[in-house]
Amino acid sequence: MKPDTSKLLKEALKLPPEARAALAGSLLESLEEPLDPESEAAWEIEIATRLKDLDASAKLIPWSEARRIITGS
Repeated sequence: MKPDTSKLLKEALKLPPEARAALAGSLLESLEEPLDPESEAAWEIEIATRLKDLDASAKLIPWSEARRIITGS
């Protein structure tokens, strides 16, 4: 890390948690690139397909049974 960056980080860590969270959010937003509508549409289709497959193949069990399996009792 460059000395300037290190100094900036030390100062940022002195901020209260809410201010650090806001700063972190702003920094992350600055890294986001504009969305590609075609890619977003393709991902939506892929996610829907995977959810459909999961719903069709998942075997649901009651919590009482799951707890028994997890705890071994």
